[in-house]
Amino acid sequence: MRHSFVSLLSDSGVPIEDISRLVGHRNTVVTETVYRKQIRPVLMQGAEAMDEIFKS
Repeated sequence: MRHSFVSLLSDSGVPIEDISRLVGHRNTVVTETVYRKQIRPVLMQGAEAMDEIFKS
């Protein structure tokens, strides 16, 4: 259930800091380490947005 919870929040664009607090982690390090696969799409989406913003 926790993985599904994190996946759904991550896929919906909820910031990692908020997800971390919701699952009871003291900081984002544990959340990022344990749920890396679920969070990766959000990171990629952010990177693609930055590429679009700063394209030459």
